[in-house]
Amino acid sequence: MKVALYAVLTALAVSDVSAHAIFQQLWVDGVDMGSQCVRMPKSNSPVTNVAGADIRCNAGGTVGVSGKCSVAPGSTVTVEMHQQPGDRNCKNEAIGGAHYGPVNVYLSKVDDASKSDGSGSFYKIFQNSWAPKSGGNSADDDFWGTKDLSNCCGRMDVPIPADTPAGDYLLRAEVIALHTAGSSGGAQFYISCYQITVKGSGKASAAVPAGVKFPGALKASDPGILVNIHSKLSTYVNPGPTVVPGGEVRTPGLGCTGCEKTCAVGKGAVGTVVQDSPPAETGASNAGGSASGSSGVCAQAQYQQCGGTGYTGCSTCASGATCKAQSPYYSQCI
Repeated sequence: MKVALYAVLTALAVSDVSAHAIFQQLWVDGVDMGSQCVRMPKSNSPVTNVAGADIRCNAGGTVGVSGKCSVAPGSTVTVEMHQQPGDRNCKNEAIGGAHYGPVNVYLSKVDDASKSDGSGSFYKIFQNSWAPKSGGNSADDDFWGTKDLSNCCGRMDVPIPADTPAGDYLLRAEVIALHTAGSSGGAQFYISCYQITVKGSGKASAAVPAGVKFPGALKASDPGILVNIHSKLSTYVNPGPTVVPGGEVRTPGLGCTGCEKTCAVGKGAVGTVVQDSPPAETGASNAGGSASGSSGVCAQAQYQQCGGTGYTGCSTCASGATCKAQSPYYSQCI
């Protein structure tokens, strides 16, 4: 009996690990920007402590990279999630293992997206959360944002509000996986921050919406974080603030549209990013960011992308790391 129970628990643990995921790529109006402007997390493991700094942009996400993706107000960006670095195969679930939960996207206005540590205010511009499914026996059977992600090759279209003022922003993409959220600390947060520059002026009179700060915006006891989705739900309270006017609240289960449906890796335009002076290298504290040495030559820090099909960013690794191919589409400084 003990052996059988151990085997079951081991299988569940292996399944859980293999289902971890990372927001990696970004599309802008259907143009593939790859991973050039993302602060790539060090691994595909989740954040579980909502009171720690990692809840901002994931582990190592307080340090920026050199690339910024240029976006126009009113355009659509498409965040893309997969389980393994560089894997963009649509046959694989974006996040598997019954990791059901909402997808949320925030913006934070910053002076310089390549240098901000993410300690400023974030406001929510998008959510794809939960909807009941007729005849379902538990919330596992219901519609969730993560199910839409997996059904749409890991992609989710996010409109940038038309009145977004020009300037630099961190775009924070978040999945909250709730399969183990029945106990405190069980909810899993999969987060990446993309560095974007909004062009133009939007509406000249528009002000940046009030926001919330991470940590602080979420509590482990929030009803959308401490919840048992293996029982039937009559309602679900999506964590965090409400979506600002001009943002989008999407009903899950409606299918793929736009770039979610039509964009395909290697079959369309590939974009280039705006290169900025990357943050100064500070040794181990810069893991997950980019740096320039004394010569001024760019250098990607450990765990950052350094090559792959369509990649046009910095291909040099900082001292102590080597650029190694993980797949045809993704090389990483290791």
